[in-house]
Amino acid sequence: MATLHNNVVPASGGIPPITRGVFGGGNKATVIQYITIQTTGNATDFGDLTAIKNGTAGCASSTRGVFGGGFGGAYLNVIEYITIASTGNGTDFGDLTQVRSSMGALASTTRGVFGGGGYANGTYSTGIDYITIASTGNASTFGTLVVNNRSLAGLASSTRGVFAGGSYPYVDRDDIEYITIASTGNGTDFGNLTIGRSALAGLASSTRGLMGGGYAGAHLISIDYITIASTGNASDFGDMTNSRNGNAGLASSTRGVFAGGYDNGTFLNIIDYVTIASTGNASDFGDMTNSRTGNAGLAGA
Repeated sequence: MATLHNNVVPASGGIPPITRGVFGGGNKATVIQYITIQTTGNATDFGDLTAIKNGTAGCASSTRGVFGGGFGGAYLNVIEYITIASTGNGTDFGDLTQVRSSMGALASTTRGVFGGGGYANGTYSTGIDYITIASTGNASTFGTLVVNNRSLAGLASSTRGVFAGGSYPYVDRDDIEYITIASTGNGTDFGNLTIGRSALAGLASSTRGLMGGGYAGAHLISIDYITIASTGNASDFGDMTNSRNGNAGLASSTRGVFAGGYDNGTFLNIIDYVTIASTGNASDFGDMTNSRTGNAGLAGA
């Protein structure tokens, strides 16, 4: 089961710096846990989601985190939120425009966007939804992806959102497409990943996007990167400490974090980190409170 993720936009213009990373949901899990991104160490319990959510998607402003969709015995359209600086359980936000799992999610400082996903009878969605993070209420239609897609990654700068990889219908895709977050409209072709992959994790600084792990006939260890403001194909960044799919991604303005996932019959609790502005292999950060795949990552102050 894929996990789709976003990175919250780094601080600027007086916005508090991004310091806390939060992971939520996963296989048979309601658990939310957090880390301090600038340090290393094991994750700490934050609270619980309102229900089991495997394949939930996460996005955030600097202060509020939002989890949308997922699968917990049935496909879900529920959106819930947390206050990132505190601890506690998720609170109802509203609903997506349709039930979905394994979406990509991303955010600007004010708007959250969910794209793609799968639902009953093996159906894949092209739909893109958006919300205003600081409010509550149901999502609205943003536009459509270039292709029906699930198990894709989401990441963003302050203005541009990027969806990458995924699966349709059972082919691991190398497509990258982008949107302008403040507007509405359909996705536009950006370029291609170094390899078609599904169930990958995405994260970003204000300028660079990273996509790590995933599945392409085998569980992948590699990380790709792009320059978000341009278009073109992704380049090789380096490797994670372990091959995996269904992992979560989040970032501060300088450091990217990948966590959890699944590799050849084993659920993982591994947390890795990289310096986004450089290239090279990931280093060990610590461990999650439990091993899981299909969880979402987000970050804030």
